[in-house]
Amino acid sequence: MRAVVITGPGGLEVLGVADRAVRHAGPSEVRIAVKAAAVNPTDIGLRQNGAGGELQPPWVPGMDAAGTIESVGAEVDRLAVGEQVMAAVSPRRPEGGAQAELIVVPAASVVPIPDGATLPQAATLPMNGLTARLGLELLGLEAGQSLAVSGGAGLLASYVIPLAKLRGLRVIADAKPADRKLVRGFGADVVVPRGEGFAPAVREAASDGVDALFDTALLGDAAFAAIRDGGAMAVVRGWDDSTPERGIEIRQVRVITVLERTYWLQELRELASDGRLALRVAGEYAPEQAAEAQRLMAAGGLRGRAVIVF
Repeated sequence: MRAVVITGPGGLEVLGVADRAVRHAGPSEVRIAVKAAAVNPTDIGLRQNGAGGELQPPWVPGMDAAGTIESVGAEVDRLAVGEQVMAAVSPRRPEGGAQAELIVVPAASVVPIPDGATLPQAATLPMNGLTARLGLELLGLEAGQSLAVSGGAGLLASYVIPLAKLRGLRVIADAKPADRKLVRGFGADVVVPRGEGFAPAVREAASDGVDALFDTALLGDAAFAAIRDGGAMAVVRGWDDSTPERGIEIRQVRVITVLERTYWLQELRELASDGRLALRVAGEYAPEQAAEAQRLMAAGGLRGRAVIVF
């Protein structure tokens, strides 16, 4: 089967397509004929920095897949051959990630695609949806409390905001003028300008500071001023272990720990089926165009995800 491969750490030139063998599904696994696999910032990190540890290149990127079940393991009874599904996948395993024509994954990481969704649309949901769900769980806010979300027009934020509203939170998110209506459509109660004035603008909407910030835009400590004393910030790219000011707590979101949380994936599927989560595809690319897809992702400003289509 064909797969997008990274031949070693480097620039866009290390991306290519290669034939790779694929094994049979084990007892609690399924094999999926992938039709669509989203491109995420984590794929750029894998290309630039490598997989770490003892996993040698070539590496197959991708954490989100959507396609058709080709075979199931002996102990799998929840899923059936021929069913259209979406899956959350770890690229840091010997057989690699989602951007391949055939993948084998734990059945626990797989659910049917949302009703009415195309396969490319479904491929945008699993990893980012789980990231949003985990971050909110780690922040532990209760109904009536306030949450700021940086990068309000981005895909991750577009899942964080409605999930936060379902918890009864007051949400303050940022956006460029052209994206204000879009971000309000996700459910934000207040939309503040994107840019250097983020923290002061949040403070205008919440004078004592918000109870927590979900930092999808990677503002880091520059956004601390938006948070009240003793509040919390969810971060998605790790933390340098420095101690934040004013008793603010850092909650590191490691989505790799919840890729097999089936009931969360089912919840995300149901919310997308009901239209409460918007599935946004910024463009579709052949595997041979993976470098272009990553280039556009790195440039920023996409409203949705680039998707590799097989």
